[in-house]
Amino acid sequence: MVVAQTRDTVLELLASLSPAQLEKIRAPFDIPDHQQWTYLPGAVPGLALTELNPTQQKLVERLVATGCSDRGAADVWAVLDAEVVVRELPDLPPSGEWEGATVADRYFLRVLGDPNGTDPWAWRLNGHHLALHVTLVDGAIAFTPQFLGSNPAEVRSGPKAGRRFLAAEQDLGFQLLHALEPGQLATALVADEAPDDILTRHDPVADASLLHRGLAYGDMNEDQRQLLSLLIGQYVGRAAGPIGLQTWQDITERGIERLTFAWAGETEPGIGHRHYYSIAGPSFLAEYDNTQDNANHIHSVWRDLRNDWGTDLLAAHYAMHR
Repeated sequence: MVVAQTRDTVLELLASLSPAQLEKIRAPFDIPDHQQWTYLPGAVPGLALTELNPTQQKLVERLVATGCSDRGAADVWAVLDAEVVVRELPDLPPSGEWEGATVADRYFLRVLGDPNGTDPWAWRLNGHHLALHVTLVDGAIAFTPQFLGSNPAEVRSGPKAGRRFLAAEQDLGFQLLHALEPGQLATALVADEAPDDILTRHDPVADASLLHRGLAYGDMNEDQRQLLSLLIGQYVGRAAGPIGLQTWQDITERGIERLTFAWAGETEPGIGHRHYYSIAGPSFLAEYDNTQDNANHIHSVWRDLRNDWGTDLLAAHYAMHR
């Protein structure tokens, strides 16, 4: 269902584009920069959202809604809302009316490969603090790398004061940390100072060896395991239901007891309290940091150590078709 809906939406969008727009949005699946991405500001390959008319913008919204859960889609558009706050621009216009002084010029859509064929293909939405990578292979979907960030994490002045972005990713992290017993806490706390950024950055292949291991799921009690599961769900739950369920199955089958939770930096929330955590296991990796701009600037990433960019799916596809 998700695969068919994704294909239909992308084909409808492509059919609506001008030749000049198609030139920007289309690329071969095997293009050398396929796995290059960023969460830093600046132009990246693809078609800027501001180059789309309202009808095309609606199709992009539908595409995001097809790949993401309702909460995941809301988180995606919240990234743009946060950009509006930090640039002190007016509120984003209503959905489907992106023309004018918005931040949509910082986000780029790209389609790699042929959605109408039988070979693997992908779409991505990338820009400042946002990276969605969706790869489709033989009726299956890979949803990572995925990055969501926010500057600010909390609006601290003005008419939107008090609004928070990616709040549950922070709150559940602190809840789990505070639920640990002293001996567990000594294992989970891996550094007094939080790193300045996520350690895997925007590398094409995530290197889990960069991370401290921390406290294992298998060494937690049931309440702590529940909190860790809820925290993982903040990342996995951004994906559409079938994708999230498959991810949970993969995490479980590959050894959920081996997942580890590591914390660095301040152990209480507050202005200027820099903090960071990572969750890592045989297949799943997530990092979160709130360290920049006086600890009011979030980066969060979800990587599949075996299936970023559809690596596992592609290996099976090429083995079957060689």
